Amino acid sequence: MQTLQCRCILSFLASVALVSLPAETRADASAADPIEELTVTATRTPKEITRVPAAVASLGKPVIQLGRKQVTIAESLQRIPGVFLQNRSNFAQDLRISIRGFGARSSFGIRGIRLVVDGIPATLPDGQAQVDNIDLGSADRIDVLRGPSSSLYGPSSGGVIQIESETGPEDPFLSARIAAGGYGYQKYQTKAGGRWGALDYMASLSYLDHDGYRRHAATENLLFNSRFGYAIDETSDLGLTLNVVHAPRADDPGALTAEQVENDRRQAAPRNLRFDAGESVDQQQFGLRYRKQFGERHAVEAVNYYVWRQFDNRLPFTDGGSVELNRFFAGGGLRYVHTAPVFAHDNRLMLGFEIDAQRDARKRYQNNDGDRGSLVFDQDEDVTGYGVYLQDEFQLLPNLELTVGVRYDRVVFDVDDHFGSDDGGRLHFDEWSPSAGLLFSPHPAINLFVNVSTGFETPTTTELANPDGSGGFNQDLEAQTSLGAELGVQGMLPGRLRYQVVGFHIEVEDELVPFEVPSMPGRDFYENAGSSKRSGVEVALAAQPCDGLTASLAYTFSHFEFEHFRTATDDFSGNRLPGVPRHQVWAELAYAHPIGLYAAWEVSYASDLYADNANRVTSDAFVVSNLRVGWVGRIGRWELGPFLGLDNLFNEKYADNVRLNANPEFGRYFEPAPGFNVYGGLSVGYHFGAR
Repeated sequence: MQTLQCRCILSFLASVALVSLPAETRADASAADPIEELTVTATRTPKEITRVPAAVASLGKPVIQLGRKQVTIAESLQRIPGVFLQNRSNFAQDLRISIRGFGARSSFGIRGIRLVVDGIPATLPDGQAQVDNIDLGSADRIDVLRGPSSSLYGPSSGGVIQIESETGPEDPFLSARIAAGGYGYQKYQTKAGGRWGALDYMASLSYLDHDGYRRHAATENLLFNSRFGYAIDETSDLGLTLNVVHAPRADDPGALTAEQVENDRRQAAPRNLRFDAGESVDQQQFGLRYRKQFGERHAVEAVNYYVWRQFDNRLPFTDGGSVELNRFFAGGGLRYVHTAPVFAHDNRLMLGFEIDAQRDARKRYQNNDGDRGSLVFDQDEDVTGYGVYLQDEFQLLPNLELTVGVRYDRVVFDVDDHFGSDDGGRLHFDEWSPSAGLLFSPHPAINLFVNVSTGFETPTTTELANPDGSGGFNQDLEAQTSLGAELGVQGMLPGRLRYQVVGFHIEVEDELVPFEVPSMPGRDFYENAGSSKRSGVEVALAAQPCDGLTASLAYTFSHFEFEHFRTATDDFSGNRLPGVPRHQVWAELAYAHPIGLYAAWEVSYASDLYADNANRVTSDAFVVSNLRVGWVGRIGRWELGPFLGLDNLFNEKYADNVRLNANPEFGRYFEPAPGFNVYGGLSVGYHFGAR
């Protein structure tokens, strides 16, 4: 009775908000993922999410695309516990993604987390990743695996984010989308997809032009993303991806002191204006993926990819402040899966091999107030990674499954200095990464799991830079290693309630920590902390009290601290790790009506966090609320989708990013977040098939 009343009330409200529509108008839209069993592939083989002995989450197309700005993956990732996101508004510095503290140290690009897009790694062999080639307008799903995962993915796998683009549907379509909003936000997209015999295709072209909230924060980029699949026969298929990015402008407004923030939140750092800090990027990516099934027991998958990247960066200092980087990244892998009973017990064995090569030509010039001056640094940096892995899933009992895995990786760094000195050299890192997990399912709605996993993370080529500004690599840096354990329970309860509760503890050795030197403000160098430990609890709930209405909640408790960390002048042992709040809460109430109306109201909270190892500088807690509403409807072969969004509804003043361990002499830690702003748009599509 209550369910009927709830549905009737919501249906009445929706009807009041809409004009009369033809009877054939329908929409397959939802502001939130449906409460149903999901299959994830972040474990490298498809598996029901409740049958994975690890903390995994999956986001569908409605959560990623519907009514969103489609500017950054932070828009949808914030709903996952254990994930903390910063730097959503400074496109010259890239989004900072932290999973259980891994990646929190990053000042540029993504560190410590493995990013995979359409089966192709977006994380380089040295552990650095960027997100400027991710097209959210054509993303179909995002899977997130939390915690150390090097036994499957190799180095820099403190967490794994796997993104899959849309594939061509049976009903061919052509669509266009336009969106605009506050602070000069404009985005245009056109997309087409369909099937032609054995071929399916999807292609998307988008253009973003954004002035930004702060001065000197504008960005502009053109992005093309495509995916093609060809069914060779009933047991094999070939996939091709082609991705092109042209981003001629991404200004860097820089970090401010607390006093500057108080005086004018929208100002840019004076040095960033003086030196015209910012970047430009051009990238082309090509990838192939082949899959073959041999009967019911054997399957193979092979991938091959090539990436060309041209990068120019202007940093806010003179000596070496203008950077030119030309990169070629290529690699491939082969995976074999054997599914067959062992001693009358179900068993799945996976074997794989991967090799990646990164070739960088890096030059630094004088930055003469925004103009490129004389050459001061010229070296080639080569990184090659090799990895071989094994994982086995063995069904001990009908309701008890054991998963074990191990991987060996070798990462080799070579540097050749061309600037009149012999600062070249070689570094290599070798690591075995074992893991084990146990899943016990006493009831279909209750799935208990425990696992122990390991991870390791090499310094990136930029993190290996010598603090004295000389060429070559910093030979004193070690790889960061981790050992983690987690205990959790997850499942689907009657009444359409999906839940996951996880507790974890991670021990980290040789934690990589950033610091600044006075002569080069705005540029980070790195050192190893002795050890740290991380404990936490993650809770995710999603319920449907009545048809169309979804309530979701995510909570994270993080107790991260240095266990042993002494420098020549300070002892940080016992201090909290900077860059991660102790408490995070995200909640959403979403509704989707059968006639196409949808709405979602979300609220996120993060407690205060420290900006430095000494725990003397604090970034305040904040509460941010966003609302998005829209309608998606079909009239014959046409599909219409107007939408409206209100970000930061109550104009909360908080830091969108905190520059960790900035030089205390200058105190530039804070990058203010945008205030209240409105955006809206319209999508129009035409379907060539079914009416």
